[in-house]
Amino acid sequence: MRTNYRWLIVALLFFATTINYIDRQIIGLLKPILEKEFAWSESDFAIIVVAFTAAYAAGLLSFGWFIDKVGTKMGYTISVVLWSLMGMLHAVARSVTGFVVARIGLGLGEAGNFPAGMKAISEWFPTKERGVAAGIFNSGTAVGVVLAVLITPWILVTFGWQEVFLITGASGFIWLVFWLWLYEIPARQKRLSPEELALIRQGQEEGEMKAKIPWIRLFAYPQTWAFLFGKFFIDPIFWFFLFWLPSYFASAFKLDLTRPSPELMIIYGATTLGSIYGGYLSSYMIRRGMAVIKARKTALLIFAVIELSILSAQFVTNIWVAVAIISLVVAVHQAWATNVFTLASDMFPREAVSSVVGIGGTAGAIGGMMFPILVGYLLDTYKAAENLPGGYNVLFTLCGVTYLVTWCIIHFLTRNRDRVEMS
Repeated sequence: MRTNYRWLIVALLFFATTINYIDRQIIGLLKPILEKEFAWSESDFAIIVVAFTAAYAAGLLSFGWFIDKVGTKMGYTISVVLWSLMGMLHAVARSVTGFVVARIGLGLGEAGNFPAGMKAISEWFPTKERGVAAGIFNSGTAVGVVLAVLITPWILVTFGWQEVFLITGASGFIWLVFWLWLYEIPARQKRLSPEELALIRQGQEEGEMKAKIPWIRLFAYPQTWAFLFGKFFIDPIFWFFLFWLPSYFASAFKLDLTRPSPELMIIYGATTLGSIYGGYLSSYMIRRGMAVIKARKTALLIFAVIELSILSAQFVTNIWVAVAIISLVVAVHQAWATNVFTLASDMFPREAVSSVVGIGGTAGAIGGMMFPILVGYLLDTYKAAENLPGGYNVLFTLCGVTYLVTWCIIHFLTRNRDRVEMS
């Protein structure tokens, strides 16, 4: 009888990503409180965000290579231990410098999540199921943010902002117990039935390479650059929504962030649907006979066009209309992100997936370092002119057009090209 152990693996990846994004999002939710306590400016907060993204960039590059070298189980374990400890370290910070140090450690540790997760999916899933598996895995980003919105005010009011970091940071160690107990690659997993192992192997590509490859060689392939640019231009947009969206609603609509916010829960909850549906859409196209890369790019084009709807946010004066528009665009972003991630496992042998995801994630983090500087400058400039929402309007416009431009780049680099074959 065929078992479904591979879906338990996806559940583990989902919960790890959920914890990852809880720890990551807390700083944005506590921003108004910490600004008052430590007299931060928008540029001070931008420096803290840049510190995280710089460390995240370095961590992605190194963790991608490291996980391909030591394996998924050990690489993920080290990543979770590091980010959990650094998340808890925020509780003792008392200055911009202190938070910068904690964010650097958090960024380095959290960088291992997506390279390890996508490598696990490439090991455990046949091609036709990878889109859905990646969608479930990636939906942990949304659930993590929603849970952060839900639990942060309660812990803040009941205990204090320090305990928010301590309690959420410790959750990673709970997950780690289940990971060490349940995870192993399919060939070594004794709980896996022979029928499911055969399904996994038969559904994966024939002739995948068995030897390690030089990391630098990956840059010779246009497919690497397609994934790289797909992350460089788009990742900063989601980070902008993560770190500045609570502040946007607080300034534009006087949202009280010391209490649970249904508005933010709806927005971030919508990303769960987007993540799963995005993977489902391209997988459906593949099942209907469309070529794998073409299906992923068709889905990306659909999502890029829908993202233009964020341009209308600058004209909104009602909070629930803003919630509706932003819910749509962040959901579509996650649908986009799921398909970009899955492209890495579609275009490269699984022995190179973690490295490619690490390279692309580094590019996304570099973009994430640059964009907050612009965000901080625009918001401080418009705040000085007593028109803070105007700064957000400029940013929404930039966000809207970037997806379509990025799709054009991905299409150009992958036209008439399919899966990378390596000797």
